[in-house]
Amino acid sequence: MVAYSFKKQFIDPICVGLGIPRLVDVGPLPAPKRQTIRANRKRHARPGEELQLYCGMRTRHFSLIGRARCTAVEDIRMDFNQWPRVYKDSGHCEDAVSLDEFARQDGFTNWFELFQFWRKEHGNIVIFSGKLIRWKPLT
Repeated sequence: MVAYSFKKQFIDPICVGLGIPRLVDVGPLPAPKRQTIRANRKRHARPGEELQLYCGMRTRHFSLIGRARCTAVEDIRMDFNQWPRVYKDSGHCEDAVSLDEFARQDGFTNWFELFQFWRKEHGNIVIFSGKLIRWKPLT
């Protein structure tokens, strides 16, 4: 079993993606988040493995959001240059509609919001290479 930690902003989209009901009905449902983008490391999840999705792991406020089944892991490269692109094993997204859809699948409203998040978290990164991990609910 592999565990991944997420920021609070991703709890609702992950819950929607896992089919977990919200405790408080506040506003419209966000798009379901069923993927995460991570830096390369020694061991990531493998397709078929169970995932534990946490918020605030390694802090005293950590909690389990839910469990999921890994469906795919592929190499990803995001190019944040003047004309943004996302390259995956399965192809790449080039137009604004595709980039926005990719961002929604990752828990953002659109590509610009994803870009702003990456800029805040990783500084002036131009190219990111890592893994795209996708999952589905266990049931």
